[in-house]
Amino acid sequence: MLLFVCLFALLISSSSHAADFCVAKLKGAGNPAGYACRMPSKVTVDDFVFTGLGVAGNTTNIISAAVTPAFVQQFPGVNGLGLSMARLDLAPAGVIPMHTHPGASEVLFVSFSDPDPGLQITDFAFFANNLSSELLEKSTFLDDAQVKKLKKVLGGTG
Repeated sequence: MLLFVCLFALLISSSSHAADFCVAKLKGAGNPAGYACRMPSKVTVDDFVFTGLGVAGNTTNIISAAVTPAFVQQFPGVNGLGLSMARLDLAPAGVIPMHTHPGASEVLFVSFSDPDPGLQITDFAFFANNLSSELLEKSTFLDDAQVKKLKKVLGGTG
């Protein structure tokens, strides 16, 4: 019992050295953990507000898509939190090329302005078709055996 009381007293007496917020000082060098923190006296409410996600992007380009980032460079209040946001606008027939986010996660909220958006399930779009296995190997980074196995399971040829 005495050990429990001592441990409990130790836990409630230790103070946390974590900052309540760390608005990015963008003029300095960034690192994987974020930017250095701006002095609290220099922080304004605008550092915690970003309105750019409410504006549609220009989709008149080769991929018929636009990305509006809300990363620490545009939104200094998210510095050090390990999160960021972005708005993706897709015109009809628009695509977002395959990409990765090493060490990060991605969450998508999709909103359609058409009641029949023609939703594509990626597994079927890639493997239940007659695209060549060689093309799929290059675009998915899977080996030939895996591509052919998925094509067989999902009814694709080629």
